[in-house]
Amino acid sequence: MFNGGIPKAQLMTGEAINRALTRMAHEVMEQLNPLEDVVFVGIRRRGVPLAQRLAKIIEQYEKVSLPVGEVDISMYRDDLNPAQMQVKVKDQKLPVDITGKAVVLVDDVLHTGRTVRAAMDAILDQGRPAKIRLAVLIDRGHRELPIRPDYVGKNVPTSNSERIGVQVEEIDGGDGVALYGPR
Repeated sequence: MFNGGIPKAQLMTGEAINRALTRMAHEVMEQLNPLEDVVFVGIRRRGVPLAQRLAKIIEQYEKVSLPVGEVDISMYRDDLNPAQMQVKVKDQKLPVDITGKAVVLVDDVLHTGRTVRAAMDAILDQGRPAKIRLAVLIDRGHRELPIRPDYVGKNVPTSNSERIGVQVEEIDGGDGVALYGPR
């Protein structure tokens, strides 16, 4: 269940999520060698455990432990009115200096691109990475900004009225991705 709704379709099981993450981790290993300068940064909430899983998969294959951090985009949102902008700044939890590193930004669902833009602003406030790559479990389309992912678990064409619900074991007690109808 996602926000009390009944899914129209189950898009991914836990097993399918693990397969997608393994494929994405292999793509990262191929494209970002040497791995010593790679840092995973998950967008709070569900991007964090996904980033941790990607790093763990790479460690299993390459025997290198990659740092994993997290970023909170609350104060970087561009879709809040000024009265809502009085958010309390939470510490960005980046385990290393990201200057000169290859940052892999990880999120569960890519939709309009506004969350990713906010996350990039938050990262750039912390340092100047050599490059930023984007890994998402689900790309559902409908971009409002010119942002595209480098690593995608699954492309899911949706209507704007549909919703995608991602569950991860670490937060929700189980893994899965479902499609939901309009609210």
